[in-house]
Amino acid sequence: MLTLPRRPLRVAAAATLTLIIAALIAAVLWAILDAATDATGGSRVDIAHLLRMTALQAGLTMVLSLLVGTALAWALNRLRFAGRDLVVGLFAAAIVTPGMVVAFGLLSIWGRNGWINQASEALFGIGFESPAYGLSGILLAHVILDGAFAGRILLARLDAIPQSRLKMGQSLGLSAWQRFALIDWPALRGSLPGLGAIIFLLAFTSFPIVLLLGGGPANQTLEVAIYTAVRLDFDLVGAVRLALTQIGVCSLVILLASAFTPVPSALSRSTQPRWRDSARVRVLQWAVLIALVGLNLRKAEFPAGMLWALSLWGLAHMAGGGVPVGDSVLYSMHLFRVVETDQYFILKYDQIVHAYGFGVTAWLLWHLMTRHFPATRGSATALFYPLFASMGLGALNEMIEFSAVLMVPETNVGGYYNTALDLVFNCMGAAIAMGMVRVFGQRAG
Repeated sequence: MLTLPRRPLRVAAAATLTLIIAALIAAVLWAILDAATDATGGSRVDIAHLLRMTALQAGLTMVLSLLVGTALAWALNRLRFAGRDLVVGLFAAAIVTPGMVVAFGLLSIWGRNGWINQASEALFGIGFESPAYGLSGILLAHVILDGAFAGRILLARLDAIPQSRLKMGQSLGLSAWQRFALIDWPALRGSLPGLGAIIFLLAFTSFPIVLLLGGGPANQTLEVAIYTAVRLDFDLVGAVRLALTQIGVCSLVILLASAFTPVPSALSRSTQPRWRDSARVRVLQWAVLIALVGLNLRKAEFPAGMLWALSLWGLAHMAGGGVPVGDSVLYSMHLFRVVETDQYFILKYDQIVHAYGFGVTAWLLWHLMTRHFPATRGSATALFYPLFASMGLGALNEMIEFSAVLMVPETNVGGYYNTALDLVFNCMGAAIAMGMVRVFGQRAG
C-alpha cells in the first residue's frame, strides 16, 4: 500500500492554509446570515423534498454521464476518421456551453412542436408525449453537456497510456474486453471520483436547465428554489437556509471526492516545469498598474506605507522574472516543500509574490472604497468588495498571461496547475489582507 512519508512541516502548513480558507468561507456565511436578520415571518420551504430531488437528478446525471463519457472515450480512442479532431474539440467546448442553449436546442427537437413530433404527425398522423419535460428532460440535457465533458477528460487518459503497454497487450493477444479490463480501466478509474464529483456539482447547482425543463414544483431543485424564494416570495430566511444546505452538500461531496483521490505515485523530488516569464509580459502588467496608480495618486491620497508596499511588490515582481537562479529564474525557485507532486510544487517564490501582491491590491482597493464612500468603513461590504475585486484583478492578470501565450512565441507562461495555484494564492493574500484591515483598520487607512 502506498503511503505518504511523515512530514510535520507540510502538515502544519496545510492545516494553516485550510484554516485560512475555512475562515474565509465562514465569513461569507456570516455575511449571508447577516443579510437575512431583518426578515420576518416563518419560512415555508420544504428543504427535505428539495434536497431529495436535487440529489436524485444530480446522482442520476453523474452515473449516466460517466457511462456515456466512458463509451465515447473508448470509441474515439479506437477510431480514426476525418473530422475526429473537430469532434473532440466540440466535446471540450461542452463545459462552457450555456445550459440555456442546450435546453432550447432540446425543445426544438424533442418538444411538443419540435422536429421529431412534427415529423411523426406528418408521416404517421400521430404525436407523442414529449420527453423534454420533467426529470427525463433534465437528465437528457445534463447528459448531453456532462457526458461530452466526461468523454473528453477520459479520452485524454486513454490517449496517455504508454505505447509500451499497448504493444505488450497486443503481443499477448488480448481481446477488446481484456484490453479494456487490464489496460484501459486502470487508466480511467483514478479520474472517476474527481470527475464524478465535478459532474455531480454541476448538476446539483444547475439553474437554467431545471428552470426551463423542470415542468413544475415536483422537479424543482435547490438552485431554482433559492431564486423563487428571493425573486417571487421574498423569503430571505428560506433562501439563506437553502443556500447553506447547498454549500454544505457541495462541501461534503468535495471532501468525499478528495478522500477517494489516489495518492500520487511519485513522492520524491520531481522535475518541475520551469516557467521563464517573458519580460515583455511583466513590463505590460506593471505599465497598467503604474498608469492606474499614477492617475489616481493625487485624488486618492495613498498612504506612504501603501506606496512602499506597492514598490516592494514591483521590485519582487521584476526580480522574479529577471534574476537568474541556476537554469531558470527566481520565480521558479522552491522555498520549502509543503506539497509536491509530479504536476506542482508548494511553496515557491512565485506563489509568495502572488499572495503578497494581491493582498496589497486588496488593501489599496479598500482604501479607495472607504475614502470615496466613508459610510462603508467598518462594514462587511468594505471588506468583501475589495477582496473579490482583488481576486478579479488576479484573474485578469492570468488572462494577460494567456494572451501572451497566444500572441508571443515562447513565453512559457501559464499552464493549468501554475494558473490554478496563482489564483489560489491571490485569494489567500487578499483574504489575509482584509483580515488584517479588519483587525488594524484604524491604522491601515
